[in-house]
Amino acid sequence: MRTDVLIAGGGLGGVAAALTAARLGRSVVLTEATDWLGGQLTAQAVPPDEHPWIEGPAAPPGYARLRHLVRDHYRRTYPLTPAAAADPRLDPGLGVVSRMCHEPRVAAAVIDELLAPWRASGAVTVLTGHEPVAAHTRGDAIEAVTVRNTRTGESTTVSAGYVVDATELGDLLELADVEHVIGAEGQPETGEPHAPATADPLDQQAVSWCFALEHRPGEEHVVDRPAGYEHWRTATAPFWPGPQLSWTDVHPITLRQRTWKLMEAGAGEHFDLWRFRRVLAREQFTEGAFDSDLTMVNWPQIDYWQAPLLGVDEAARRAALDGARDLSLSFLYWMQTEAPRPDGGTGYPGLRLRPDVTGTDDGLAKAPYIRESRRIHAEFTVLEQHVGVRARPEGAGSEVFADSVGLGSYRIDLHPSTAGRTYIDIEAYPFQIPLGALIPVRVDNLLPANKNIGTTHITNGCYRLHPVEWGIGEAVGALAGFCLAHDLPPRKVRSDPARLADYQRLLSDTLGIRLAWPEEIRTHRHTP
Repeated sequence: MRTDVLIAGGGLGGVAAALTAARLGRSVVLTEATDWLGGQLTAQAVPPDEHPWIEGPAAPPGYARLRHLVRDHYRRTYPLTPAAAADPRLDPGLGVVSRMCHEPRVAAAVIDELLAPWRASGAVTVLTGHEPVAAHTRGDAIEAVTVRNTRTGESTTVSAGYVVDATELGDLLELADVEHVIGAEGQPETGEPHAPATADPLDQQAVSWCFALEHRPGEEHVVDRPAGYEHWRTATAPFWPGPQLSWTDVHPITLRQRTWKLMEAGAGEHFDLWRFRRVLAREQFTEGAFDSDLTMVNWPQIDYWQAPLLGVDEAARRAALDGARDLSLSFLYWMQTEAPRPDGGTGYPGLRLRPDVTGTDDGLAKAPYIRESRRIHAEFTVLEQHVGVRARPEGAGSEVFADSVGLGSYRIDLHPSTAGRTYIDIEAYPFQIPLGALIPVRVDNLLPANKNIGTTHITNGCYRLHPVEWGIGEAVGALAGFCLAHDLPPRKVRSDPARLADYQRLLSDTLGIRLAWPEEIRTHRHTP
C-alpha cells in the first residue's frame, strides 16, 4: 500500500491526526491493534480525564466535536429523563473524574461516525486488528512500515511520506531505531525537583487493566478464584498501607492513608469508589430503563507496579501483562467475596462483570491502560521547570512557547512505579504543547502522537491525558499535511520563523486550534 500519511495506533492522538491530515487533503492509512479506535477512551476503558476549561474554546476542536457527538448519541438513542435530555452539558454517568463520563462503546461508535465520510471517500483507510512489526528505513527517513493482521498473521507493507507513531508504547521508535528514552531520567540530567537522583529506565508508571461493573443485589455473580489471588491478598509494597485487596490506600497528593466505601459515602467523606468513574447513572434515565448503574473500575487497587513493560524481553512483558490481568480479577473476586460492608457483612456477590460494555469475552478491557511510553529524544524536551508550580517562579504561570501548537492542562500525576516509588502528584499550570517536543532529533519524517513526545518521566504526568493526546494528534496531522504541501521537513518549519508562522496560522485560522491560554488561566494553579 502507498499513502501520504501512515498512522500506527488508533488511539485519540492517531484518530485526531488522521482526521486532520484528511481534512488537509492527504491520504491516510490508520492502523490499530484492537478492533476499537479510541485508545484510552475506548479499548482501555478509561473515562476522560479533563481540565476545568474543557467546555470552552480551549478544547481541541475535534475533541470538542467528539464530546458533542457523545452527548448527541445519548439524546438520540437512550431513554433520558426530560431534565437530562435538556441539559446542554449532559453527563450520562455523573462520574467524579470528568464532566462527561460515558460508556467506552459509545465513544467508539462516535469515533467511527467522525471517520465515516473520510473512509467512504477513500481518503482514510482503517486497518483494525493490525500491529506494526517492522520499519524500513533509508538514512534519516522511514520509507515504509510492515503491519501484521493479528487475526490471520498476514502482513502488509505500507509506504508513506510521513509516518506517525501513535501506538500506546511508542513501538515504531524501537522498530525504526529512533532515538528515545524509557523510564525515569535522573536529576543530574534534567534538573527536575521531582526526578530521582539517578536515571532508571525500568522506573515506569503502573498500568491498570480496567473493567466494567454493575451491581445486582441479591444475585450471585462471583467469578472463578484467580490463580494469583492469595498473593494479592498478602503482598504489600513498602509505600502502601497493606495489600491492594483492601478499601485502604494512600491519597496521591498528601500520601496519607485513607479508606474508601464502595457505595454511598457519608456526609463529609470523600466520594465513594462507585461514583469515581461511573459511566451510566440510572437517575439520568427513565424509571425502569436500567437495573443498575455502570461503573468503570480504574481504581488504585488495580494499579500494577510489580514489573515494567519496556526494556524487558517479550516473555517478561507478557508476564507483566498477565500479572495486571490477574490483579484486576483478584480485586473483583475480593470485592465479591471478602470485602467488608458497612452493615458488618462481607462481600458483594451481586457485582457483575459487563463484558458487553468493554467489547470483550472476559469483561476486562481490550487492552491495559498505559500511562507511560517510550519517548522521543526531541529537539525540545518539556521539563518540570516549564510547567510545575513549585518549579516555576512564584505566580509566573507556565513557560510561554513561541512554537506552541496547542494547549493542555492537568496536574503532574504519576502513579506508583515499577521501581517502588509512590505517587508523584503535584500542581501544574495550564500549558502549551511546543512544536519542538514533536520533532525527533534525527529522523525527518516520523512524528509522535501519543505519550511518546518530548516530555520527561515527570512531565509525561500532565501531557498524557485524553484531550492533550487529541491536541497532539491534531498538531501532528496538520504538520504532516503542511510539510507535504511545502516539501519541507518538520525541523525546517520550526527553525524558519516565516514557515513557523505559516504553520501556526494553519492551526489557528484554518483549524480553529487555540495556541495560547488567556493570562488569567495560564497562571492558574490546577488543583483537583
